Amino acid sequence: MDEQKVKATYREARERYRAEFGVDTEAALAALAKVPLSLNCWQGDDVRGFEAAGTGLDGGLAVTGNHPGRARTPDELRADLARAMSLIPGPHKVNLHAIYGEFGGKRVDRDEIGPEHFRRWMDWAKGLDAGLDFNATCFSHPKAAAGWTLSSPDRAIRDFWVGHVKRARAIGEAMGRGTGKPCVHNLWITDGAKDTTVTRWEYRSRLNESLNAIYAAGHDRKCLLDSIEGKLFGIGSESFVAGSHEFYLAYAVRNGLMPCLDMGHYHPTESVADKVSAILQFCPSILIHVSRGVRWDSDHVATTGDELLALMAEIVRIPALDRVHLALDYFDASLNRVGAWVVGARATLKAILIALLEPRERLRGFEEAGDNFGRLALLEEAKAMPWGAVWDKFCAQSGVPAGADWIKLVQEYERDVLSKRR
Repeated sequence: MDEQKVKATYREARERYRAEFGVDTEAALAALAKVPLSLNCWQGDDVRGFEAAGTGLDGGLAVTGNHPGRARTPDELRADLARAMSLIPGPHKVNLHAIYGEFGGKRVDRDEIGPEHFRRWMDWAKGLDAGLDFNATCFSHPKAAAGWTLSSPDRAIRDFWVGHVKRARAIGEAMGRGTGKPCVHNLWITDGAKDTTVTRWEYRSRLNESLNAIYAAGHDRKCLLDSIEGKLFGIGSESFVAGSHEFYLAYAVRNGLMPCLDMGHYHPTESVADKVSAILQFCPSILIHVSRGVRWDSDHVATTGDELLALMAEIVRIPALDRVHLALDYFDASLNRVGAWVVGARATLKAILIALLEPRERLRGFEEAGDNFGRLALLEEAKAMPWGAVWDKFCAQSGVPAGADWIKLVQEYERDVLSKRR
């Protein structure tokens, strides 16, 4: 998009926001520029990772589609991530799973991994002034084949996975120290039952015991932040999930951890936006996995739809942008994988910007005066305001393409790089 056109349309939008809504667009841009967004590495290679002796994807996870150009090596994945990041405004982080270490072709089991297997990731991120987040990988492994890990009836299985998560937390701490940006370590497990179980109490008691063993080890909180992620159900765990939202929320409040709210892990009639103001009354911070649920599948590329807009509006209204960590969490192999990163990231940032441009003070005035009509009418009028011009300004000042110009750059990257991978 032409630079002069971006400046001209932004000036008009700035004046209109100020005159009609009393909103300072410069303040909104400054606030958005402080929000780091974590890109999910697993979108680039269909959750395959780089273990020398891994198993097929399991644990209720399934990636559909066979679009050409999947990253096959750590270097290819880093190159694809860097290309995506060059098209996404604002500060960046990259979210890694434990299976994305570089093991030199050797078999390193998951209770043996260490920071040395992620050194190149740390050096790469630091060179881009990006942060890293991390996740233990408690799926796609022979010791997870029965469907149980940290809640398994088998003590040896539980001990193995406790050891793995301990290692993962130590890696996360090293990442935070190495990049100079706090690393969020998130824990999600697949444990659950396809049909009715009569021993829910026992499974959750064992999970509680395992978590206590994991989080007994202290780490530098300037480098490592811990979160735990619940789920409603999964493939193969339709009737029971040990790590439910209620279980992890209670555990997080009691033990000073962050709850992780994945936008696709709740019943379709539940509002994730509504949970934020409730949980932040009792938890200092939360992690949100930005995703889009379609029917039963939670992991579609995020778009600027009603759910995402409502979520970001609630976060900004509190205000709690500095208490919420945001990470993309989806995987789609039916389209260009680099493009999927950019679509989801830009959609998320657009939703935050729209929330920042909301005439909050005037809306609060209507509500406090009991003028429900004025509140609803102003909310509707805000939807027609020229936020797109402010978005283009944000892209331009961040040094990334404004408007739709980035689409052809992704298509060129597919032609020149991705299409040549066989």
